[in-house]
Amino acid sequence: MNVSQDMNRVERWTDSHHPLWLDFVRIGLGLFILAKGIMFIQNTDALLHILRTSRFEWVSLGLAHYVAFSHLFGGLLITLGLLTRVAILFQIPILLGAVIFVNSQRGFYVENTELWLSLLVLGLLIFFLIFGSGRFSLDHYMKVHKEGTY
Repeated sequence: MNVSQDMNRVERWTDSHHPLWLDFVRIGLGLFILAKGIMFIQNTDALLHILRTSRFEWVSLGLAHYVAFSHLFGGLLITLGLLTRVAILFQIPILLGAVIFVNSQRGFYVENTELWLSLLVLGLLIFFLIFGSGRFSLDHYMKVHKEGTY
């Protein structure tokens, strides 16, 4: 079997085993990421401070723009369920960086809620990367209503 056949099989299986309540989890995740993007834009000084104190000071301005842009548009796309897997692929490096470089500096303690929140969001992103956006999404709508089949 080739890769595209395997991907089609996985997609068919995940579509048939994707309960509707998971769509609301995806929507909540997208709204949370979108809200984080808005917070980054409203408070860029705090974001730049976080990035400057990280190990990547030399690219902090570029990273700040990447994080804000990816969270704004990625959060919107995840919320709508449009190009969900692509939007998630742009989010995963941000969350990995947050877990490894930013939050780990504060320690792996129970009180470090930002770390645990970052881990939860990263886990959900990986979950939806595998399982897709579900039936209550624009991805599903476009698949069902292909061009010329109205």
